[in-house]
Amino acid sequence: MAKETERKFLVCSDSWRGEGQSLRMMQGYVGKGRNCVFRVRIAGERAWLTIKARRDGISGDEFEYEIPCPDARTMLENHAESGIIDKIRHYILYEGMTWELDEFLGENSGLLIAEIELPYPDCPFSKPDWLGDEVSLDPRYTNHYLAAHPYSGW
Repeated sequence: MAKETERKFLVCSDSWRGEGQSLRMMQGYVGKGRNCVFRVRIAGERAWLTIKARRDGISGDEFEYEIPCPDARTMLENHAESGIIDKIRHYILYEGMTWELDEFLGENSGLLIAEIELPYPDCPFSKPDWLGDEVSLDPRYTNHYLAAHPYSGW
């Protein structure tokens, strides 16, 4: 069983800019199951179908399968339940750990969220100076919520 443990933070400065690699992503949610959602993501020239279970704190089950890009585009165009998330993901190495900083576009423009995946819930990690408040347990900062309730409307 795949388990994901992550912490999320708002980003409070632009001092991260110019660091790491970046990749444009589009994603949407194409269905729900009992305590889970089905996400389709296109990142560059690759695509995935992901089943994300409801979290228990900062951890939750996650199953991800690569799918053909044309299939992913069709799913997003014809079957996404709500809005499509458009973002640029920046991968930034900081003190031996990779941070994923999402710079949201479109209706979520202006929102910057940094997350770090951890091997276990209380794993220690160093915080870059561009991190703001932690939002790990705030459901408004999940991509699923942002797809249905864009940041521009808050």
